[in-house]
Amino acid sequence: MRIVLVGPPGAGKGTQAHLLAKTLSIPHISTGDLFRANIGQGTPLGLEAKGYMDAGRLVPDEVTIGMAQDRMLQADAENGFLLDGFPRNLGQAEALDGFLAEQGIKLDGVLDLEVPEDEVVKRIAGRRLCRKNGSHVFHVAYNPPKAEGVCDECGGELYQRSDDTEEAVRTRLEVYHTETEPIIDYYAQQGLVATISALGKVDEVTQRAIEALKQNG
Repeated sequence: MRIVLVGPPGAGKGTQAHLLAKTLSIPHISTGDLFRANIGQGTPLGLEAKGYMDAGRLVPDEVTIGMAQDRMLQADAENGFLLDGFPRNLGQAEALDGFLAEQGIKLDGVLDLEVPEDEVVKRIAGRRLCRKNGSHVFHVAYNPPKAEGVCDECGGELYQRSDDTEEAVRTRLEVYHTETEPIIDYYAQQGLVATISALGKVDEVTQRAIEALKQNG
């Protein structure tokens, strides 16, 4: 099964991508992992991307597309994959279609995680991270620490990332609406989109996603 996962920031794409890929026995291919792997391994595309990033510039689409194509050609992706964070705009979506056509394969579905904008802001703006250990994450409403501003696990100071403020989140949402949302219409015209609510417990959302993919398939 070959799937694209889309949704606004705060929709839980990373969590759902991991669970769905495991359930469907296909690799989870995320843009973040692609960049880390290519830069870490010093590949030509990784070095090119690092040059742009070190200069504080956006990495061009063709570099991201190249990384994604290389990853999809690896042996573990022969029977399918789940793309998370790619494509993120129409140009990337069209390039993906062209690449898959060259390989004689096509997408099976595009899963759209739907979350109200106010909920996205609430989810992200309420997040607090531990300065000692960044993997310790709390939320002022959903998972508050026992003592305000103090990590339950190690006693480290909890803080809010600069890109987690309400103003920053709304800016990220604007970028999503402008750049990424158009690919939903693009894929809907191909009859590939299944939209589900990303509200509720994690396992409930996963089950909804699996059922939607079955019906769409």
